[in-house]
Amino acid sequence: MQPEPNRVPSGPAATFHIPDLIPVFPLPNVVFFPRMYLPLHIFEPRYREMVADAADGGHCVGMALLKEGWEEEYYGNPPIYEIGCVGRLVSVEPLPDGRFNILLQGLRRFEIREQLFDRSYRRARIRLKTGGEGGFTDRAMRADLVRIAQSYLAAKAEGHHWQELFRQNVDDEVLVHSLSTYLDLTPIEKQFLMEAEALQQRARRLTDLLQFKLHERDDAKGWG
Repeated sequence: MQPEPNRVPSGPAATFHIPDLIPVFPLPNVVFFPRMYLPLHIFEPRYREMVADAADGGHCVGMALLKEGWEEEYYGNPPIYEIGCVGRLVSVEPLPDGRFNILLQGLRRFEIREQLFDRSYRRARIRLKTGGEGGFTDRAMRADLVRIAQSYLAAKAEGHHWQELFRQNVDDEVLVHSLSTYLDLTPIEKQFLMEAEALQQRARRLTDLLQFKLHERDDAKGWG
């Protein structure tokens, strides 16, 4: 039997159904990865409506990154990147003035097939992306990523905050997506990682990106 098209196949949310049509919350500085958690404060009226509808319906919100130049059209529907991540509403706290505090759990990457603008907020028909989950087939890839990440963090005097993440019992997907989320990368760099089709490719891109930043930092010191 073939799985349903948008049913999460594995992990803690294995039985959670992701609708084909979801609300989309575009932001200029947030790239959301599977298995990460994202707290958000919702204050704009259109996104208050979005949260209320999602809480009453599919309990999903798609996070997407706004493309450059979004400022001129922010209160309309500026262009967004077509690859994003579906988040499940795990907590919705209504506030007295109509705002919300919410918490999203990242489930799966998606690709937008069609955008709909028939409500105050944007919606999209999506196709879930496959191939970005699981672990590495090449264990040397993890060792390379950890080594480069530790060097990068040591140069910033932040390595001691990350040691728990580098333990062997932390699985590969959590390792890659935590680094992709919390390191000081630009939104465009994070989107570049998000769009990698496989976890191994995402890890390689992240390793190369951190290596480049280390070289760039060393070159800057040399010129100092």
